[in-house]
This record gives sequence, structure tokens and C-alpha cells, in this order.
Amino acid sequence: MKHLVEFRSYALKPASRDKFHQLVVEQSGPMLKRWNVDVVDFGPSAHDDNSYYLIRRYDSLAHRQQSQDAFYGSDEWKQGPREAIIALIESSTEFVLELDDVTVQGLRSQRSL
Repeated sequence: MKHLVEFRSYALKPASRDKFHQLVVEQSGPMLKRWNVDVVDFGPSAHDDNSYYLIRRYDSLAHRQQSQDAFYGSDEWKQGPREAIIALIESSTEFVLELDDVTVQGLRSQRSL
């Protein structure tokens, strides 16, 4: 089976990565779980001190759009960690690949949200 896997890369403001990670682990990550978003992996990037990544799996492009519209449009997100998280991001980029089950499971982290 093929899945669509979204890779997000965040360039964070200097010296903000620890705070960003704390917000993900304590607030936005648990929210994503409640909203049934399949987070494959997340965390600080190994290449510099101001980068972070998030990998999510979707069934289709339509599922991705539906999921993100629902999550980012929710009062829980808007009234929750949204402002604190956005304040730490300088820029972000994303790309989506079609990957098979074995590859997705190989990317899956042992970390839990």
C-alpha cells in the first residue's frame, strides 16, 4: 500500500529550538494525536541548532487537506499553542512523497506523542 508522507522543515529563531520542542511534546503533539494525525517522526534536526522537522502520514492528498483544514481551523489549535509556536518559526518548507508501508515504518520514530 502507498501512503502520502509529508515532511516539514522549520527554520526556528535562534536559541528557540528547546522551547519549540517542549511546545510540540506537551501541547501540539498531543493535539495532533487527539485529531488522529499520524505523526511518523518529529524532533530537532541534526544539521544545525535552529532546525526542526515533522513527518506526517496521510492516505491521500484529499485526506491531507481535510485533516489539516480541520486541525488548523479548530478552536483548540487557534486558542491553544498556535501563537506560541508560530512566534518561534522564521520559515518553513514542506514536501510530500508517496511511500510504501515498509519505508514509512522505517521512518517511524520510537518517540510517542
